[in-house]
Amino acid sequence: MIAALALTVGGVAFAQAPAVPVASKDPTATPKIDQRQITQEKRVQEGVASGSLTPKEAARLEKREAKIEADKASAKSDGKVTAGERKKLSREQNHASEAIKHEKHDRHAVKPAAK
Repeated sequence: MIAALALTVGGVAFAQAPAVPVASKDPTATPKIDQRQITQEKRVQEGVASGSLTPKEAARLEKREAKIEADKASAKSDGKVTAGERKKLSREQNHASEAIKHEKHDRHAVKPAAK
């Protein structure tokens, strides 16, 4: 009976093990941050194209995005992006997102060229 129990428990443990070994994650990988940067840069470009962002507003937003990129590079420089660094980058991206929203929806706009 003990042997049967050992086989059952061993079989359950084996069944729960992943079929393919899980590769260790890159400690400097920032896929969510990277994707969000792409999305926010696209929002700025759309604002420029639609005229809802003035060149000055767009430059200010681009400068903010460059700061986030520099902070991300700094976080990666020691070979690991810590949870605290990820939180800081996320917070910076939240502020940048709000700034984009504000600038795109304020009353400043580029007037279309007269024909």
